[in-house]
Amino acid sequence: MTDASETIKETQIVPADMGHTRFDQIAAKLFPDYSRSRIQSWIKNGQLTVNGKTLKPKEKLVGGETLTIDAVLEANEHWQAEDVPLDVVFEDEQIIVINKPAGLVVHPGAGTPSGTVLNGLLYRYPELAAIPRAGIVHRLDKDTTGLMVVARTLQAQTSLAAQLQDRSMGREYWAMCMGVMTGGGTVDEPIDRHPKHRTKMAVAPEGMGRDSVTHYRVEQRFRNHTLVRCKLETGRTHQIRVHLSHIGYPLVGDPLYAGRSRLPKGVSSEVMAVLKNFKRQALHAGFLELVHPITRDLMQWEADIPDDFEQLIAAMEAELELYGTDDY
Repeated sequence: MTDASETIKETQIVPADMGHTRFDQIAAKLFPDYSRSRIQSWIKNGQLTVNGKTLKPKEKLVGGETLTIDAVLEANEHWQAEDVPLDVVFEDEQIIVINKPAGLVVHPGAGTPSGTVLNGLLYRYPELAAIPRAGIVHRLDKDTTGLMVVARTLQAQTSLAAQLQDRSMGREYWAMCMGVMTGGGTVDEPIDRHPKHRTKMAVAPEGMGRDSVTHYRVEQRFRNHTLVRCKLETGRTHQIRVHLSHIGYPLVGDPLYAGRSRLPKGVSSEVMAVLKNFKRQALHAGFLELVHPITRDLMQWEADIPDDFEQLIAAMEAELELYGTDDY
């Protein structure tokens, strides 16, 4: 465990034109690097004061007051720092971008209390113990590979969370689907927890669930499969897996949403062998784009499709070249 903590001390003067406005609303505008919930917490705990005094969040200010943050972010004591290997493709003082392999869980949970990305982050960057969720702002499923960004400061975490919220962060995934698509499109269907199977998500009835939008385009068609590129507007749990299964093109190897394992008719022995050995959903987060929290530069990263996924593509290309298709 780590005892890392971070002290935050900042001061702002309330402009005259903000007078006659609630304390918490003014504070949220003057300290935009921190979330509204954190501002509220600091006010209630006396760590965000007005002229050195503790006020209630709803009290109105007149302008000219001095707002002072004097707060300590305590370390998350219940997470263990562990030497979990991480493929770091970029890091600076604000953000970390990693390329996650298959089989690595992002966040500790009931079934995986250790050996996760979070544990590895705490080992390599001890200061993350003072950041909520060790700076993790979005996740990838255990067997999904590819790029994810982590915040190293509260300011970066607030900025990245806002970019996810307003859908400006660009995230694109490679997916191998069962079946041959005729073209790309958009799935705009709400997602909620499956009513019977609590480990699964599902498209929800109208008026229920959280709004979820996935754009997809065909990259390559094979005899019985389609390689697509998916762009997320939202980031719901299992979103791509649920949406593509919903429209009849579940991911190859998906244990939750592809139904019973079945091989296409007429599949070659080579493709059959690769499919049988592919033990995860064929999904890879290959592209990430975001605005840097401090410099405001637009930054982009790409991660190559991993070897097992490449072998899947190569076998299907060879099968298509050898046998052709009458499906399209």
